[in-house]
Parts: sequence; C-alpha cells; structure tokens
Amino acid sequence: MPAKRRNLELLLVIVACGIVGAAIALVELGALGHIEGTVLLLGTSLGVLALAMHVAMRFVAPEADPLILPVILVLNGLGIAEIYRLDIANHNTGWGASGVRQIAWTAMAMVIALAVLVLLRNHRVLQRYRYIAMFVGIVLLLLPMLPGIGATVNGARLWISIGSFNFQPGELAKIALAVFFAGYLVTARESLSMVGKKFLGMRFPRVRDLGPILVIWLAAMAVLVFQHDLGTALLFFGLFLVMIYVATGRLSWVILGLLLFVGGALIAGSALSYVQGRFASWLDPFNPKVYDAIGGSYQLVQGLFGFAHGGLIGTGLGQGSPNIVPLAESDYIIASLGEELGLAGLFAILALYMLFISRGLRIGFAGQDDFGRLLGVGLSFAIALQVFIVIGGVTRVIPLTGLTTPFLAAGGSSLVANWIIAALLLRLSDSVRTQPGLIADR
Repeated sequence: MPAKRRNLELLLVIVACGIVGAAIALVELGALGHIEGTVLLLGTSLGVLALAMHVAMRFVAPEADPLILPVILVLNGLGIAEIYRLDIANHNTGWGASGVRQIAWTAMAMVIALAVLVLLRNHRVLQRYRYIAMFVGIVLLLLPMLPGIGATVNGARLWISIGSFNFQPGELAKIALAVFFAGYLVTARESLSMVGKKFLGMRFPRVRDLGPILVIWLAAMAVLVFQHDLGTALLFFGLFLVMIYVATGRLSWVILGLLLFVGGALIAGSALSYVQGRFASWLDPFNPKVYDAIGGSYQLVQGLFGFAHGGLIGTGLGQGSPNIVPLAESDYIIASLGEELGLAGLFAILALYMLFISRGLRIGFAGQDDFGRLLGVGLSFAIALQVFIVIGGVTRVIPLTGLTTPFLAAGGSSLVANWIIAALLLRLSDSVRTQPGLIADR
C-alpha cells in the first residue's frame, strides 16, 4: 500500500509539472508570440525539487497522502505563470522580475517543507511546546507594530522590513497559533465542553472559562485596530472558533464568538475610517465618490470588469489585460486568472482548493490522538478560511481584505507558511495510516 500511494503520487507530480510547463509556455506564446524558455528552465528546478520531495517521502513518510503534493504544485505553478504574465505586460522580465522571485521563494519554501518532513518524525512532539508556540505566535503578530522594523504597505502595518528583506510574520503566526490552540484545547476540553449553565436549550460556559476566547478576541481586535488588518483578525479568530467547536462540540462557543466578533467589528466600523472605507467599497463600489476616493473601490471594480471580460472560457493565458488592476500579482491574482482562464478555469482552481482542504480535513478527522485531529482540522480550515476571505472579497461576496491567495499570490512569507502547512498535513497523514484500525484510502 505505501508503494502504491507513492507511485500514484509520482504519476500525479509528473502530470502537475506538465500542466505548469504548458501554462508558462502558453503565457509566452500569448504575450510574446514565441517561447523564450528562460522561465521554463527555471521552473524545471522546481520540478526537480518536487521529485526530491517525492523520493524523500518514500523513506520518511511512506504512507503520506498522495494527492497533497501534486495539488499544491499545480496551484503554485499557475501562480508563477500568471505572475510571469504580469511581468511581461509591465515590461519587467529581467532577473529581478516578480516571476523569478516567486520561483526562488517557491524553491526556498519547498526546501523548508522538506526539512519539516525529515526532522519532524512525530507530530505529537509539537504538543509539548504549545505555550512556546503561543508566545512565538503573539510575538510574530506584534512584530510589525515595533518602530524601526515595522512597515506600512497600502495602509496596513503587516510587514517587517530589515534592509532589503521584507517579510509578513502573520503568515507564520497562524501556524504557531494553530499548534497552541490544538495543544491547549486537548488539555482544557473537559471543562470547556461539560461545565456551564443551560439557556435556550444550549449549555453556555462559565465566566471563568471565557478567558481564552476573550484573550483571542482582544488579540484579534488589536490586529484590526493597530495594524488595520481586517483579514488577519477574521482568520485568527475564525480559526480559534472552529477548533474550539471541534474540541468541545458545543455550538454555544461559536455563537458567543460570533457575537463578540460582530460586536467588535461594528464598533471598529463606527470608529475606524479604514473599516468604514472597506464597507463603503463593498456596499456601493460604483458610486463615483467611493470609486475615486483614496483607498476606494477602484481596485475592486477593475477586478470585476476583469472577471466580466474573461467570461466563461477566458481570453487565454497571455492575451488578457490583467495588469490594469492594481496589485494584480498579489491581492488580485485571482481576478487576473479569472480574466485569462474564465469561469471554467476559476472552477478548476476552486476544485483544487476543495480537494486539498478535503484531504486535510479527512486527515484530521481520521487521527487517533486528539492533538493530531485538532491540528489537522485547524491547519486545513486556516487554508479554507483564507481562500474564502480572499476570493469572497475579490468577487464582492464579503468586504475586501488584504490577505493573499494561498500558493497563488506573489509573496515569500505566504508561500513558506503554506508549504509548511502542507508538510505538516503530510506528516499527520503518514502518522494516521501507520496506526492500526484506520480507514483505508478510497
């Protein structure tokens, strides 16, 4: 069975590399009229790294899930192809171009993910360091607020800048906090799930047990108020709510959490101009006053026009005009892909995300230890919620936030964090299948 899973993975990795290579070639044919080959050659190094990860898993994680690596290779590769396409449109095709940097960050992220797989042989080790993970997560969230190294980009203080090095520590904070939440809830689940008074048919927690949710709520509100980051606040708090619900099975925790977050968001919306602007852009984007305002709805409207231009089957890779949307390579890469791949292409991308998330949730729910279950569900839900927040904002389902689309968008910190999540899920899946009495692959 392990050999069968790894052989399936090898086949799918080869197919994934073929899809990515074809996407880059189509970008060059559509935008330049010929194939240059430089980016294709650089992309080949990522294929070599993917094969190295596959070979390593045959030894260190032979029973790991065979679908996770191929799926994220396709997503990551499509992101590189579209970022390269934007480079061509902006006449920036040198070694300092965004596409080349994305390939370099992807290679680094894959090497780090491989190191996680090799060094972390038992995921339960992480449970011992849950409070260290909490401290690391909080420090990472607070780093951008420090004078001297904190940097404000597009109105949000999310970055640290040291010389020419820029990094978004909040991306790694979500992993550290997921480890802490899983470790904490394993030890506190009894008091959180069985003690409290009933009201309207639901058992609500005692006041003394509300401490964790209040701390997380205050941290989320601090991110919203001081860093002007609605997306990270929502991701951070939503992750905790889902994990506490999985741990306790009590809907009352979710209701309390949602009431707290909605109340905090309403207060912030009435007091912070940043939040007011986000809601105005969402509710009335075509209003000239909102459209032309600084930080207004111009980006949102241009993205919607890009979706409309793409239609059902898209303009074709390299043949659209995605570069007219601000920040098309990062916040709005899904709009760029939507224009050139169309609705059909977007459905295919969403299907890949659904497959990745479903495999992650399946790994979590199949775990035999509580910590592994909570960690698998938490990491998978973090990706799911981030995809919903980003694509929901771009398509005007919810107010727009500043999060990146996992694996697709330009940005090294996001790539590193998401590849580490993938490595942890691969480790969890190997641990799940090496234990007796577990479900077989379907």
